[in-house]
Amino acid sequence: MTPDALEQRVRAVVDAHRGDRGALLPILHGLQAEFGYVSQDMVPILARELNLSRADVHGVVTFYHDFRPEPAGRTVVKICRAEACQSVGAEQLAEHAQQVFGVKLGQTTPDGSVTIEQVFCLGNCALGPAAQINGRMYGKLDEHRLDRLILNAEGNA
Repeated sequence: MTPDALEQRVRAVVDAHRGDRGALLPILHGLQAEFGYVSQDMVPILARELNLSRADVHGVVTFYHDFRPEPAGRTVVKICRAEACQSVGAEQLAEHAQQVFGVKLGQTTPDGSVTIEQVFCLGNCALGPAAQINGRMYGKLDEHRLDRLILNAEGNA
């Protein structure tokens, strides 16, 4: 995408939320929905459009984990690492996923197929360890079931 095309699309999202109270967060959510990520190339455009410093915009983008700096993989796996899930094996599940896919939490495989993320509560505490795969919740996971679910999700991506 050319810089001009990027700026036009970003400005369209800004214009849609310009009147919102505390417009930066709704705009960032809009950009995440539109592009799937909020790149560093968008930061100066947002700063200029909202009369904020680049540091202010960058600080908000990097503070919230839901704003990705680059596109996610075709399959997004969010592993719960909150206390309830930790107590029933979430740490081992996270380690397993990192080992199988060769990436750390928060990263995407080089081929763009899978992104592994950590979250700190999916609200599925009674069924831990829990994960969300492409927006669908799963509980009572072990390494083998997680592998099968990701493989199935990749086949449907």
